[in-house]
Parts: sequence; structure tokens; C-alpha cells
Amino acid sequence: HPTLRYRFEQPVQKAGAIIVDQGAIFAAMSESTASSGQISPINRERSATNLEPNLKRYCALAIESGATQASITDADRIQVDDRVRIKCEVPKCFGFNTCANCPPHSLSPERTRHLVAQFSRVVVLGLGVRPEAIVRERDTISERVDAYKKMFELVSAIESAAFYDGYYLATGFAAGSCKSTFCHKSDCAVLRQEKCRHNLMARPSMESVGIDCFSLAASLGWQILPIGSSAGSDRVSSGLLMGLVLVS
Repeated sequence: HPTLRYRFEQPVQKAGAIIVDQGAIFAAMSESTASSGQISPINRERSATNLEPNLKRYCALAIESGATQASITDADRIQVDDRVRIKCEVPKCFGFNTCANCPPHSLSPERTRHLVAQFSRVVVLGLGVRPEAIVRERDTISERVDAYKKMFELVSAIESAAFYDGYYLATGFAAGSCKSTFCHKSDCAVLRQEKCRHNLMARPSMESVGIDCFSLAASLGWQILPIGSSAGSDRVSSGLLMGLVLVS
């Protein structure tokens, strides 16, 4: 299969321009399901026949919902590397051991490899973030959190659209820690053996399960920068958050 790319050709959003609107995203997702409005019975043959057109539709939905780029590619292009997971531990990430979707609680690279191998295609989502927001500056915390929320919502919406189209095993991964995004001032409920406060939205990030985001972005021809904690906005031309949804 060829890799298909979609891109929203506009400048990255200015400060305050990222709007998190869960209702709008899920309304758009609902409109993307069967034209009758009714949920169709599972039909594996029909799902396989319609896979590529549906994947294109998911990319269009992602762009309409706020993603700046989306690509379809083969799942075997995803590189799962134990060293990616180790970067959560050495040096210690602020999210390590703070929530059920971050290491050491998230899927191990071994389980991720097994999971990815069972899928044929993947929708990769990109969200451009302006330099001042992607670096860890205090005065852009709100904008940065909104960007991460947007990626979680995009992944959840595409995963849900695929589910209702009959790809009931579709699985999505987002970017960053769900705790710092949704529950920054609270302990993780799941680690207290309680129900997740955002159970349909929260999920592991690509990197927390060992997926090499940099390698995947480069293979798709996307520009991605290695932005560390010491990088200032004057050294960064653009920021990119990534998510993906595995579909088969």
C-alpha cells in the first residue's frame, strides 16, 4: 500500500487559537458513520473492502477536527524500540509512575510489538504547535495543555469512528501524559483502584509504549525536531504532537 498524506496548509495556530471542543469533534465523528445513522451489523468482508476509503475519511475527519496533518501507512512501518521506553526512566520523566498510562504501568515494548503486528494499516495524526507553546515556558502552560488535550481527543474520535464502521479492534495512542493533561492537580484514580475520570479519552502515549515517534515522522516525510527541556523557543522553528490509530 502507498503512504497517503494529508496536510492542512495554514500557519501553526497563534496563541490561544487551539480550541478544545470535544462536542464538535464527536459530532463530526457521528456524521462520518453510516448515512442511515444506524449502526450496521459487523461484516468483516465489507469492512475489508471499504478499509482504504474509510481510512481516507478518517484522515479528512482529523483535518476537519483540527489536526494539521494526517497520513495512512502500513502498520509494519511502526518501529517499536525498548530504548524509547527507557527514555521515560533515564533520566526520570516527571510523569513516570504517576498514572496508569505511563511507565511502568503502560504496555511494555514487547506487548506493543505483538499488538502492532496484528494490524495492517495505521492512521498517523500530527498537530502543529507554535514554538513558544511546545517548549516548557510557564506563560504558555495553558496553551500547551490544550494542544495535548486536542491530540487525545483527535485520537479518541478517529478510534471511535473506526469502531462504529466495524473495525471494532481499532486502537489509538496519543501524545504525552494523560495525568498532566487531564488530572494535573489530582492523583491518578486508576492507581487508587478507582474508575478513570476520563476513561474513554485517557490512553498511553506512543512513546510510553515504545513507539519511535521520530522514526515514524521521518519515514512519512514530516518535519519533527528533538525538543528537550532545555530548548528555548528561539531554537525551535516548529513543534509537533503525534498520535496514531491502528486499524485492521
